[in-house]
Amino acid sequence: MLNLQIKVNKKASVFSSKRILKAPSIIIPKGYRLNTKMKMDGIKFLSKLPNKSFSVAFFDPQYRGVLDSLHYGNEGKKRSKARCRLTQMTESLILTFIAGLNRVLIPSGHLFLWVDKFHLCTGISSWLHQTDLSIVDMITWNKDRMGMGYRTRRSSEYLLVLQKYPKRAKGVWKIHSIPDVWKEEVNRTHHIHTKPLDLQSVLIAAVSNKGDIVIDPAAGSFSVMEACKKQSRNFLGCDINK
Repeated sequence: MLNLQIKVNKKASVFSSKRILKAPSIIIPKGYRLNTKMKMDGIKFLSKLPNKSFSVAFFDPQYRGVLDSLHYGNEGKKRSKARCRLTQMTESLILTFIAGLNRVLIPSGHLFLWVDKFHLCTGISSWLHQTDLSIVDMITWNKDRMGMGYRTRRSSEYLLVLQKYPKRAKGVWKIHSIPDVWKEEVNRTHHIHTKPLDLQSVLIAAVSNKGDIVIDPAAGSFSVMEACKKQSRNFLGCDINK
């Protein structure tokens, strides 16, 4: 029987408040403007961005699957009216977006992907098969408001934390006080899918450095741009429905 003696470094930790990962300097494509609400097709937007250049991205798809599969009967009426006016995304289109985001993220970069309960339950792992992305965490956003539902009424959305290979935490993620259930109300006056500003702000601070560029190819309410301003980051993104 082998007697293995393993030395344990008590000071070693997977946690670090310092971020050593850095994004490269890039030239912004002609016609693109930082910290601006650009109106553009998101796939076209991603196609002109250089490979392995950004440390963090957000993606909030307008899921066609919910309207196709659930059939609540109130599509286009009352609260659902604004939602139905938005350009819906097929699964094929979502896969194209994710492939583009995978291409432009640096190694160990993060993609924050918003999903609803329908896609959380049915699974999105097949979307990642042709990428270098893996799910490394999830945050539940308690919206403090009631949504749709046949049985239980939805009051939450879910933010999947994806990281490009190689998966790392130490030296990459520098804030370790973020709870995995986040309660924050938002003002939906200007956009039906406004996302929580404070949550996005602290996540941007956790996985980027000041001056970094955060990308969002389907920006919706452009709440990510506002979060970037709070953290002294640059925003580069667009929306087809601006």
